[in-house]
Amino acid sequence: MILSMTGYGKSVVESGNFSIEAEIKSLNSRYFELSIRLPRSIAYREFEIREKIKKRISRGKVFFSINMNSDSSQLSKIQLNKDGLKDALTVLKEIKKQTKSREKISLERILSLKELFLKNEENGVEDNFEDIEKALNLAIDEFEKMKRQEGKELEKDLRKRLALIKDAVTEIENKNPQSINAYFEKLKLKAGELTADLLDNPDRLNMELALLSEKYDVTEECVRLRSHLKLFEDAIDNSDEPGRKLNFISQEINREANTINSKSVASEISHLGIHIKEELEKIREQIQNIE
Repeated sequence: MILSMTGYGKSVVESGNFSIEAEIKSLNSRYFELSIRLPRSIAYREFEIREKIKKRISRGKVFFSINMNSDSSQLSKIQLNKDGLKDALTVLKEIKKQTKSREKISLERILSLKELFLKNEENGVEDNFEDIEKALNLAIDEFEKMKRQEGKELEKDLRKRLALIKDAVTEIENKNPQSINAYFEKLKLKAGELTADLLDNPDRLNMELALLSEKYDVTEECVRLRSHLKLFEDAIDNSDEPGRKLNFISQEINREANTINSKSVASEISHLGIHIKEELEKIREQIQNIE
C-alpha cells in the first residue's frame, strides 16, 4: 500500500479534570526525523512516547506535541508549597545581591520560579498514562488515514504515468526494426560512395554494415525497461516500505531510457525516449512524497 509522507492528525481525550490534546504532522524527508513537544509534567515520558511513534511511522520529518488543559473550576486545587516559595525568594535575593541590582523583586519574577512552590495543575495526569497513550494513538490513526487517502491519489498518478511509459516503449519496439533497416541502407549507400574497393565483395560489405547497425539496436534496452516497469508495479502492490524501492527502480528505468536515447538513430525514437524521461521525472517527484 502506498502511503503519503505528509499527513496531519489530532485528537482530544478527557482525563479527569484535564483534556489531553495530541497533534501530529509530517513533511517529506529522506529519513525518519522526530521532534516532540511535551508539557513539563510528562517530559520524562519522552523516550517512551518516541518509541511508540517510531513503531508506527517509518519515514518523514514528524512533529508531535501534547497539550493538557485543566478545568478552570478545578484551579482552587492548586497547592502552595510555602517552603518552596521561601526557596524561590532566597534564590532571587541571592541573584540580586550577586548582580548588585537595585530592582525590586516583583511578583512576575517570583512566578518565573513557580515550579518551586506551586503544584502544577497538570500534576497527577501523568499517573494516568493510558489516557496519554490513547490520545497519541487516536492522533496517529487520523494521521495515517490522511496519509492513506493521499497515497491513493499518488498511486493513481504513478500508474497513469507508467501506462504512458509502456505505450512509449511499445512504439519504440515497433519503430526499432524499421530504424535499424533504414540506418543499414543509409550506411550501405554511404559506404558505397567511400569504399569502392569493397564493392567487389558485397557479402563482406553487408556483414560489416550489419554489425555496425546492430550497435544501434535498442531491443535489449526495451526488454530491461519493461522488466523494471513490472518491478515498479510489484513494489506499489506488495512492498511494505515502497518509497525507497521505487526510487531505486526509477533510477534503473532512467538508465535504460538514457541508453535508448544515446543509441537511437531515428528522431521518432529519440522523441519517445525524451517523453519517457519527462514522465519518469514526474514519477520521481511523486515518489518523494511516499513513505
